[in-house]
Amino acid sequence: MDLVIARNPDPDSRLPFLLRVPLAGGMVFRTSDVWPRTKALFCYPVEVDEWPADPDIVERVGLRSCVRRGAAIDLVLDRGRENRSQIVFTRGRGREMVFWQSPRTRKQARPNVRTPTARAAGLDDLTIVVDSHERYAYRCTGQQVNTSSRALPCGDYGLMVDDRLIASVERKSLADLVGSLTGGKLRFALAELAALPRAAVVVEDRYSAVFKLDRVRPAVVADGLAELQIRYPEVPIVFCETRQLAEEWTYRYLAAARQWFETEEAARQRITPTVQEEPAVDGAGGVPEPSTAEVRAWAREQGISVPDRGRLRPDIWAAWHAAHPPTTSP
Repeated sequence: MDLVIARNPDPDSRLPFLLRVPLAGGMVFRTSDVWPRTKALFCYPVEVDEWPADPDIVERVGLRSCVRRGAAIDLVLDRGRENRSQIVFTRGRGREMVFWQSPRTRKQARPNVRTPTARAAGLDDLTIVVDSHERYAYRCTGQQVNTSSRALPCGDYGLMVDDRLIASVERKSLADLVGSLTGGKLRFALAELAALPRAAVVVEDRYSAVFKLDRVRPAVVADGLAELQIRYPEVPIVFCETRQLAEEWTYRYLAAARQWFETEEAARQRITPTVQEEPAVDGAGGVPEPSTAEVRAWAREQGISVPDRGRLRPDIWAAWHAAHPPTTSP
């Protein structure tokens, strides 16, 4: 008997995978990933008939054991790693729910706290912009906030004022944080975030989880994070224990940034209205040189393929300069 995971053929479903368990004639669930590595996965039970006749199989693994014990199904896979998991039938928010969890996710801390519903910074018209590339984005459904989607030059959640990105938060799971840190992408991401007035990175886990890593030396990750904080002190890396708390922190951080922009920044402009920094100009015609983030956003609007992080290709800069020729004063 096998545990089979296939792609969900329903394009409108937010759960892109189908999980089939060989129990009671076959049980099928929609789920969001192929294994509960960093968090328990929500599962939506469906009829066996929903399993496609010609499934797009993502993974098929033999089972040593598949036994239902009370309100849970214990699974033991025939492989060396990631071989034990449990499908749990429970109740939450007044309805029946199913979660797929592993020993690692089951041991994760449950803070058992209720986040407040009071408006952050007293704002009742806050709009958070979610990057259009963000998968399974925060919805802030329990807060008094609106969300919109568009391509952000950096970060996953931003605050726009007069079409200008004034604050941004980059969201990371622990696995994503470690991967981007060891691969070098996190350095470029923080460099772009540091160019904004306010920015931060929020991690959906405890800092102590860094020292429980088994595939990467914990000291390498801890030293890398410390080095980045020294290099980019204006971009804090905040560990928030769970996704729920990370979402709450992101909402209140962006609300505080909005209040700061409307008060402290406005006051600074009134106090020193004549003190302005000279913009950087290119050598050709005195046109202010844009930031990498601005050119990236412009290129996406023009339908030009650009990387999400890092330096831009010379041809992209050439296209921007061609579309913004220098003008001479009359």
